[in-house]
Amino acid sequence: MDLKATIRSIPNWPKEKIIFRDITTLLENADAFREACDRFYEHYRNVKIDKIAGIEARGFLFAAVLAYRLGKGVVLIRKKGKLPFKTISESYSLEYGESTLEVHEDSINAGENILIVDDLLATGGTVKASANLVEKLGGIVAGCAFVIDLPDLGGKEVLKKYDVFTLVSFEGH
Repeated sequence: MDLKATIRSIPNWPKEKIIFRDITTLLENADAFREACDRFYEHYRNVKIDKIAGIEARGFLFAAVLAYRLGKGVVLIRKKGKLPFKTISESYSLEYGESTLEVHEDSINAGENILIVDDLLATGGTVKASANLVEKLGGIVAGCAFVIDLPDLGGKEVLKKYDVFTLVSFEGH
């Protein structure tokens, strides 16, 4: 199945000269959603993973399905102020400002192999901050998985020390 064909491209959103890659159309298509989840499972089924970390919010969808299929727990990486227990945080730069991610301080144990999952790899800032959180807690980043890669934005270069797996790639942004 051509997963790329199931992803809607919206020009000039959220601002001029940006092409937004909308995965809602992939999610709404049962066959495409199943295919994407199956491809993640096939890639990671023989990798030593203890938990799957999903990045808010669309990363949660794929992390949960993959964790279920692999029989692993799910770790939630959320925007600042969204988690109810003691957290650690990591700030990172965005195109127009800064943001902060948090994770519960007891969600990852030292030495655990953590797969980080999100819907899209652009500049790599969000997932690099997520990897830093995993490593601050003593976890080992077992890999980073994405539905979409925007290679022109250099995210893979930012994540070069990690195994990066993507399902589809879109040139241009």
